[in-house]
Amino acid sequence: MPTPINTDALVIGAGPVGLFQAFQLGLQGIACHIVDALPHAGGQCTELYADKPIYDIPGIPVCTGRELVERLQQQIAPFKPTLHLGQTIETLQATADGRWSVSSQTGAAWVAKTVFIAAGVGAFVPRSLPIEGLQPYMGRQVWFGSQELPSFAGQHLVVTGDGDSTLQTCLDALGQAASITLMHRREHFSASAERIQAFQTAQDAGQIRFVAGQPTGVDTTADRLTALRYLNTEGEEIALPCDQLVMALGLSPKLGPVAQWGLDMERKQLQVNTETFATSAPGIFAVGDINTYPGKKKLILCGFHEATLAAFGAAAHLWPQDKTLLQYTTTSTTLHKRLGLL
Repeated sequence: MPTPINTDALVIGAGPVGLFQAFQLGLQGIACHIVDALPHAGGQCTELYADKPIYDIPGIPVCTGRELVERLQQQIAPFKPTLHLGQTIETLQATADGRWSVSSQTGAAWVAKTVFIAAGVGAFVPRSLPIEGLQPYMGRQVWFGSQELPSFAGQHLVVTGDGDSTLQTCLDALGQAASITLMHRREHFSASAERIQAFQTAQDAGQIRFVAGQPTGVDTTADRLTALRYLNTEGEEIALPCDQLVMALGLSPKLGPVAQWGLDMERKQLQVNTETFATSAPGIFAVGDINTYPGKKKLILCGFHEATLAAFGAAAHLWPQDKTLLQYTTTSTTLHKRLGLL
């Protein structure tokens, strides 16, 4: 087992609220580590509306989800939080000395004095085709679009989905794969106009084929996947040659093991004290869409407010003998030093 990382604070979730939580902890002089199931920071902002405009962030008339995440990462840079990406938290247990032992699905481990659950609506996991027989070929011939993909040189590639990542996977394979087929239930894509045009150009040139259909199963020979079976628009089942299958179907949130951590919950959300946004367990706080309280509004700016009060709550928990002082970034030399301005 790896040696656990000791930290004053562990933030679970690297979406906008989780990132701002790291900033507020930094202002309080609390170093933190951040863990997220995705391979990049951003949470829902980058997965659901990366290029869509957001109009209700204070002081920013309009920005995209991606731009907001970039600005938040710039904001936390002075505090140098350590990010652990592609890690799904599995266990959270109290230790004898009042800290929290936390581990991920990869075996990484932390011992934290405080924990901040900023997991939004849950960890984002890739969607899979609802057919049997894929698991033995995962990581060899079957892939999720969010994974690092291998070379498809000389292979018959089949890609399923309808989004930007779906079309880009097909375009990236041009000049490599022996054949490229995109399968979806209808020839309508939820992608940018530029990417659709590039895909259409390749399709018109005979470099990519589109098939309208619903996958039903796979054909195999020995230990190899050889074909993807699907129902066409006439209801006929057809076997499509397939050496490599990429499921670029997007991501879906799963609450996951949070429900097994013994924290008070209501309708799959964590109940909190709105004075500090502490949960029912000492030293554990919940901010953003994962929490619930009377009057709760699922807005990013509300999550920012929650993260601010949670950081003050953490400081009081870590140093109960000290008086918590309200300082302002406009005048406080202490905060200026922490921000790297002095």
